[in-house]
Amino acid sequence: MITVDLNKIELAEFRAKEDEKQHCKATFPLLGAHGSKELASVYFELEPGDHLGSHTDSAEELLIVLEGQVAAQVGNEVIIAKKGGLVLVPKMVPHNIKNIGSGKVKVLGVFGGANNIVATFNQELIPTGTNIVDTAMMS
Repeated sequence: MITVDLNKIELAEFRAKEDEKQHCKATFPLLGAHGSKELASVYFELEPGDHLGSHTDSAEELLIVLEGQVAAQVGNEVIIAKKGGLVLVPKMVPHNIKNIGSGKVKVLGVFGGANNIVATFNQELIPTGTNIVDTAMMS
């Protein structure tokens, strides 16, 4: 059995090289490297006013808002989602999540049908020095 306690995971800090509000703390708590076969997950937190950054993912993603309120942009549509809200993002469709509330936002993303994900951001990320996040390179 594989289990993860989201309350005890370590988060890495990411920010865009040219956009100070594109800033999050994140990790991938479940991937192929951890033993999953058909899915992967990402967990991230956003401070008020911060956003994840527009990007595409190599697999369909279900975003689950665990805490806070977000503006979720998927393609050309924008919706407001709050704690308990779900947002479905089709494979390779540009999307972004912005914290529009006064407290921290916590979001769990679950990717279906793939245990490794490639996310391609519009902006280069610090500290990685690239706009690509490839979970197959993580352990």
